[in-house]
Amino acid sequence: MISSWRRRRAARREEKSEHQNGEIELTVPREFRCPISLDLMKDPVILSTGITYDRESIEKWVEAGNFTCPLTNKVLRSLEPIPNHFIRKSIQHWCVENRSHGIERIPTPRVPITSMEVSDILSKINVSCKRQDGKGCRILVLKIKSLAKESERNKRCIVTNGAGGVLSGAFQAFSVAFSIDENVDVLEEILSTLIIMFPLDVEAKGFLSVSAMKCLIWFLSSGDLSRRRNAVLGLKELVSSSSSDNRRKVKELSETEGAIEALFKLIKDPICPTSTKAALLVVYHIITLSSTKQKQVRKLVNLGMVPLLLETSVDAERSICEKALGVLDGICNSEEGRQMACNNALSMPVLVKKILRVSDLATELSVSILWKLCKGEMEDHGSVVLEALQVGAFQKILLLLQVGCAEKTKEKASEVLKMLNLHRNKMECVDPMDNFKHLKRPF
Repeated sequence: MISSWRRRRAARREEKSEHQNGEIELTVPREFRCPISLDLMKDPVILSTGITYDRESIEKWVEAGNFTCPLTNKVLRSLEPIPNHFIRKSIQHWCVENRSHGIERIPTPRVPITSMEVSDILSKINVSCKRQDGKGCRILVLKIKSLAKESERNKRCIVTNGAGGVLSGAFQAFSVAFSIDENVDVLEEILSTLIIMFPLDVEAKGFLSVSAMKCLIWFLSSGDLSRRRNAVLGLKELVSSSSSDNRRKVKELSETEGAIEALFKLIKDPICPTSTKAALLVVYHIITLSSTKQKQVRKLVNLGMVPLLLETSVDAERSICEKALGVLDGICNSEEGRQMACNNALSMPVLVKKILRVSDLATELSVSILWKLCKGEMEDHGSVVLEALQVGAFQKILLLLQVGCAEKTKEKASEVLKMLNLHRNKMECVDPMDNFKHLKRPF
């Protein structure tokens, strides 16, 4: 009698508890939980101390600079965790048994790549480059690309072991050898894999010289959309650097035949927002850092960049609008650029509209461009200033000064306001308060 009561009591203890809504709550066995996250382990691994953790949790622990076992506090003899296949199979079996309760079976995880395996593949890529074995190199690069896409952990391991430098060197080697047409397949594959490794370090960028730049421009001018997108992202990575070598890269790019035309075409016929932003950023670096920027600005103006930038800014998203205004601001440093902007009917409406509408940066750039255009027109008949008054620039600038802005922008806005005020008597400006004259004021 007593034994049967004990059995019933044990059965009640093992019985699954129920929520208030009637749903069954399953208790995950303690040995299946990660000691760090306390969640069901998806990829159990065992450390040199004999304790099993979920791979993601223990890797985060080690990456944070900890080299001891979280439970035992013993120093780890090895940082390479070993898959615990027994626990993993037990967890999968438990999941299958409880699938009727909504438990999904965890997939068998792939063993992540090791530093030794990465080094081996990269050394083989170097050998293939020396032999000019494009086919063999492409197969190895595809393997690296596949492994990097498999998991974030693999990608970190590949990048840490210097894949960016090896791939940059390979791209440079095959862009020099023979002709781009003969190596287009391997170059395209290297470039698409290299983009996964961004941002590149200074050493990796150093491998890419003039021939690599010409190859990227050739890709940018070709009809393949994916190739053009990858090429402009590659160019953006090359010129977007704070290193002293950046100006040299920009100079090489600006002097590469067909570069300006290819970038203009990409902005005019956009592929995607990412490529448009990248193209605008590259153009911005060319017109601000290049030693031949006046020549490049003249070329852009002749291509029709000013009206294109204004049209792009009309309904563009914030990031594209800021970059387009940044390029326009750079172009307006030249006489040709200002003249083209002054002659465009969209200039004043777009610039005034963007003030206090998009972002602080867009406001600063709009005021800067407006200041350059109005200042250049003061010696003439002031047609631009009158046009700015007609679209409400006076009220907008006045509001900006009341709201507040950066000191540099404030100085330019004040100058613009003075210039606008000088011409207010030449046209009928409606005071916005006139619309409310009929209302009785309570003060």
